[in-house]
Amino acid sequence: MDVKEKFERIELFKKDFFGEIEKKIVGQREVISKIIITILSQGHAIITGVPGLAKTLIVKTISDTMDLEFSRIQFTPDLMPSDIIGTDIIEEDPESGRRYFKFVKGPVFANLILADEINRTPPKTQSALLEAMQESKVTVSGKNYELPLPFSVIATQNPIEHEGTYPLPEAQLDRFMFNILIDYPDESEERDIVSLTTGEESQYTKKIVNRKDIFAMQSLVRQMPVPDHVLKYAVKIARSTRPQLKESPEIVGSYVRYGVGPRASQFMILGAKARALIEGRTVPTTEDVRYIIPDVLRHRIILNFAAEADNVDKENVIRNIIEHVSR
Repeated sequence: MDVKEKFERIELFKKDFFGEIEKKIVGQREVISKIIITILSQGHAIITGVPGLAKTLIVKTISDTMDLEFSRIQFTPDLMPSDIIGTDIIEEDPESGRRYFKFVKGPVFANLILADEINRTPPKTQSALLEAMQESKVTVSGKNYELPLPFSVIATQNPIEHEGTYPLPEAQLDRFMFNILIDYPDESEERDIVSLTTGEESQYTKKIVNRKDIFAMQSLVRQMPVPDHVLKYAVKIARSTRPQLKESPEIVGSYVRYGVGPRASQFMILGAKARALIEGRTVPTTEDVRYIIPDVLRHRIILNFAAEADNVDKENVIRNIIEHVSR
């Protein structure tokens, strides 16, 4: 399949995919698009939103439509690393009577993982998942076990409950490509949701693409050329978050304690390329970068005490940075 045929396949994917998704999901088009961008960029994402906004259903439906093996892990305070990655168990050969260790795979051995309420489990268990995210493998009793590809983790966080939670450290948050905000539907969407979910059960979700197609699209994202001005724009955005640099806007110098590292620039470019691809374009633009800037920055910027005292949040800072940096 040549590049032209691949792009024609992507056009069909986009049309059929969203049509199939909308049979089960009302609205949330941006959230869905950003999850697709995450998968095509071979990244991971956090979705932040209150309960009941269909976070689990969105991820499960995407998994079904893309023919990916899905696994949901409910994070709780008593969850152990072995509950996620798996463990060795002793088995006995019925013929010889010899005992041996057999590795039983945990739920992390899937293509698309929903890590539900990741901030409800202790750091040791969080780290087990994050190691798998970074290395695409797990180590048990000194042996390495490769995870199935493609592999993406979509974690969720509840922003309103802080009792009994274990916030992810900044260094671990940085491993996630996006922090996607999911908001309430508008009135007409909410009516449609109620109508859809209180009648007959919705129909079976068709598979629009397979894993071979996903590998092809991930490969195209990596091969896509990036114009120099788009690369410079992403780097300027990242550098503008650092309070020690002169080119940073005044709000950054006043309210930001730590800015973002180079990984943010990398994810902005990868995300821009993936967005261009699903829009049917062969080259990303600064508009593609701009589309994902808040999702890349909001979990990486660390504010100081003055920001809290003056009621300045990260969204204020990010908007100011976008306005400050010219394209």
